[in-house]
Amino acid sequence: MRRRLVLGTIAVSILCSGVAYSQTGQGSTYAGQEQREIKSLSPDDISELRRGGGWGFAKAAELNGVPGPLHLLELKDRIPLTPAQATKVSAIYESMRSGAVRQGERLIELERRLEGFFRTRAISGTRLRALLTEIAEVRGDLRYTHLSAHLAVSAFLTEKQVARYNTLRGYGNHSRSGASGRAGPHDERHHGSN
Repeated sequence: MRRRLVLGTIAVSILCSGVAYSQTGQGSTYAGQEQREIKSLSPDDISELRRGGGWGFAKAAELNGVPGPLHLLELKDRIPLTPAQATKVSAIYESMRSGAVRQGERLIELERRLEGFFRTRAISGTRLRALLTEIAEVRGDLRYTHLSAHLAVSAFLTEKQVARYNTLRGYGNHSRSGASGRAGPHDERHHGSN
């Protein structure tokens, strides 16, 4: 009995010391990331950027009911897209992807340069500001590339297709008119049907 009490006390002490350690802020959520080649980018981030992936840049469109080209292509038979629409979406996707790959590689290189400056302590405030401005510009361009592709494909989808896309993606009830407050060029209301 005494042994259980001692072991229980030790276990509680260990748990409490772990909680106290994390609450005092002595540990860091960054622990382990110091081993990364580029500290600000995980291996998954780098992979996503190199393949031209979305990296979360298009959430403003996607989560407000404005479809993206990659997922439209993945769901083209279930939405369904017409063959002409699928061809247009594919062209928009390829253009977006090639631009995103190029911009992603540029962002990786700039982050690598920033990493090197801090690693060698060879950075001044002026150099830091210039590099961060360049990084922000590339990130903005990359985000524009993804968001503008969402806009481009939504221009020729019907409201019914957009609604089906959002249902298949597991999102709430978004329609182009509900999300933006206006009907799109192929909204069924333009053709006299409700």
